Amino acid sequence: DKFSKYSGYISDVSNDETEFKEYDPVQISRAFKNRPLLLMRRLLQISFKVGGWLGIRYFDSLLGRSDALFKKRAAEFREALVELGPAFVKIAQAVSSRPDLIPPAYIAELSLLQDQIAPFSTKAALSIIESELGVPVDVLFSEITPAPVAAASLGQARRFTFYYILFSPRLRPSGDTVAVKVQRPGVKATISLDIYILRILAGYARIVGRFNTDLQAVVDEWASSLFREMDYEAEARNGERFRRLFGDIPDLTIPKMYKELSSQRVLIMEWVEGQKLSEAKDLRLVEIGTYCSLSQILETGFYHADPHPGNLLCTTDGKLAYIDFGMMGEIKQNFRDAIVEASLHLVNREFDALAGDIVNLGFLPPTAPSAEVSRALTGIFENAVSRGVTNLSFGDLSGKLGQTMFKFKFRIPSYFSLARKTTLRMIFIFAFSSLTVLEGIAITIDPNYKVLGRSYPWIARKVLTDDSPTLRSTLYNLLYKDGTFQIDRLESLILEVR
Repeated sequence: DKFSKYSGYISDVSNDETEFKEYDPVQISRAFKNRPLLLMRRLLQISFKVGGWLGIRYFDSLLGRSDALFKKRAAEFREALVELGPAFVKIAQAVSSRPDLIPPAYIAELSLLQDQIAPFSTKAALSIIESELGVPVDVLFSEITPAPVAAASLGQARRFTFYYILFSPRLRPSGDTVAVKVQRPGVKATISLDIYILRILAGYARIVGRFNTDLQAVVDEWASSLFREMDYEAEARNGERFRRLFGDIPDLTIPKMYKELSSQRVLIMEWVEGQKLSEAKDLRLVEIGTYCSLSQILETGFYHADPHPGNLLCTTDGKLAYIDFGMMGEIKQNFRDAIVEASLHLVNREFDALAGDIVNLGFLPPTAPSAEVSRALTGIFENAVSRGVTNLSFGDLSGKLGQTMFKFKFRIPSYFSLARKTTLRMIFIFAFSSLTVLEGIAITIDPNYKVLGRSYPWIARKVLTDDSPTLRSTLYNLLYKDGTFQIDRLESLILEVR
């Protein structure tokens, strides 16, 4: 595969010193700072690949052929990312779910990175399975597909049929068809080196750009999530918990995990047959996904943090399936209540209160012009709801909020998410990306579909029935203004629920 061909030299020098179990920037720095030749080779490779592509695009614009060669250059960019390896592929996967940020031709190419990456050798994969599980492959499985059915940036999946299922010290015959996810050899060393380079560049960028946000901390957050995604034992636990919490939702499929037969580098789970949700063109399944996402974000707080289109399937029996549970996160109850409260303020056009919600969360530095920021936020929110609740666009709203945050140099306060200390930025990026992805899929079927508009009845039902003290107070403040009962607001909430 191209990654092994062009970047395999990093894997070749990997050893126990570079195979980190957890993300530790100090250990990574210690491992690579004494390898200047390896560092320089990687920097030159990245510079030539990315810089060369940018140079070609620049000459295309000078020669007036940018539009004619647009699709070709998009494909070349994808190929360059594959050659550079997993860290760059993961960045591209995240961007491929944002049609509001990049052109359609690039989305089409980058979406191929979600499930069409060249696999590594079958011999290497089988060797990893045997060394990790301590059992010969032909003892565990009665059938093995000769080639992987899917390959990804961090691992690849194969379709197997169990010959035995392992329980304690005894083996029991079975015929379950499963997916076996095997981690790419040397992937941690490659990602660790790229993260080391990105941290250095982020430090310089913060100084030159005078950013309020600690860019190295942002890299650390993203890197921590990548390392957790590479722990397949943790993924098995995540999948089991996700299935327990959401497995009873009608027309939703969550594969069974075989924790007893999984390790840090090998994951065995139930096989799910289907096609990508984005290819199925089924609005009913998008609605199920929206309901499930809201349940994750606002009800349980345990959410799927990597819901790109390749991880959402339409099964052969017409159900929605979630797969890949490497990146999961948690939102505390007080923040979940704050999201509901802000949504109510938005829908009821209480823009000053909504701007206050954002300010009170600690986004603004002490020196920020709060009045000016409040006016800017009010303008965004007024425009968002000017056409009614059912026409609220999550993509448009989040994009404009992002522009305002950048303009006024919002700072990002620390909270707990993704099972460890991280920032509120990551909550928005990961938790709400599912809604952005679902809206992006839906608008290809119905251009007028709006996730926020469809979500409001769920929010209205929650604020009317939840016994949280915060939401009780929110409901009271919503219905009583200046001591006067606002019956029209109560009627509006009840109508939304109906």
